[in-house]
Amino acid sequence: MALDHGQLSEHRNYLFRYAMLQLRDESQAEDVVQETLLAALQASFSGQSSLRTWLTGILKHKIIDLIRKKSREPGLPDDFSDVADSGDFDGLFEANGHWTEADFPGAWDHTAQAIEDKQFWATFERCQQLMPKRVALVFSLREVMGLEIDDICKRLEISATNCSVILYRARMALRLCLEKNWFGTAGEAR
Repeated sequence: MALDHGQLSEHRNYLFRYAMLQLRDESQAEDVVQETLLAALQASFSGQSSLRTWLTGILKHKIIDLIRKKSREPGLPDDFSDVADSGDFDGLFEANGHWTEADFPGAWDHTAQAIEDKQFWATFERCQQLMPKRVALVFSLREVMGLEIDDICKRLEISATNCSVILYRARMALRLCLEKNWFGTAGEAR
């Protein structure tokens, strides 16, 4: 099915927000959204999924292509040295690796409802934006884009151990931020 500009423009803001969350660069986000919309105009939409889902799939591939291209260019730091000091989570655990009683994650009773809630996703995005840029990039590549750790390591030229540490720190930082800013310290929503 051929699409027109009007059908695509309805999804432009959503695509731009999605790209900004992944890239954190307005001009790059704008570029990949424009490439996505152009590709959609040139392709044939089969209607097997929703238009937004189809466009998001195209956008994901455009973002991955951009990240691949950027990782080949000089100037992308490859040491991830700022990750080592991005957060200390040792105080959350006992010597045996279990959560300390005071820091045990609260019950997230409203999780199913929160997933549907736009405010939750706005909070999630703010929490992700608080992460160091490269930590957020690795997190997005793994958890949002669904890339395997080996692929991430090849693209960013980091070791699997380093990648795992970055993902651990990103998940912990996200968990703490959501506990504080969404679920509250006692596990109650807002």
